[in-house]
Amino acid sequence: MKRVLDRRLFLRTAASATATVITTGGAVVIAASNGAWAMTLSTFDATTARVLLVMTRHLYPHDMLGDVYYAEVVESLDKKAKADPGLAKTIREGVAGLDRATGVPWLQLSPGGQVEVLKMIETSPFFQTVRGETVVGLYNNKLVWHHFGYQGSSTEFGGYLHRGFQDAGWTMQPDAEASPPPPA
Repeated sequence: MKRVLDRRLFLRTAASATATVITTGGAVVIAASNGAWAMTLSTFDATTARVLLVMTRHLYPHDMLGDVYYAEVVESLDKKAKADPGLAKTIREGVAGLDRATGVPWLQLSPGGQVEVLKMIETSPFFQTVRGETVVGLYNNKLVWHHFGYQGSSTEFGGYLHRGFQDAGWTMQPDAEASPPPPA
């Protein structure tokens, strides 16, 4: 029997895949065990990348999003850290601080313990840097938009007034005056 991999099965398996670390020529490649995604890093080591991947998911948790979207945020931070030694230092020291916070490596803590440590450092430059990069990197990613029911910009289509205003099922239904029918 031929097994067909449909989009839903692919996304489900990609989201649940575990990561494998490969080091090649100074670069670190972290790949999903099923090969669905990989991130190539030139500044961060594997532990730092894993911490950032888990941290970004804790900051903006969405069960319907696979790790691949959070990995893109880590890759973006890696590129910026390569160009900015000050940023690289902030991230290295921040990751080390997460481990020092309880005396146990942060990745070995339970998810609840990890969140408690993040709450303790939420005003730090490290936390704010990662938070800022995550909010922008995650929610500006057009591949993520459909998971939230966002269709993207409507300006080029005349705006939302006559197109898509109430398409998202989770919004309240506006009254007729707020959303008139499109002109004939």
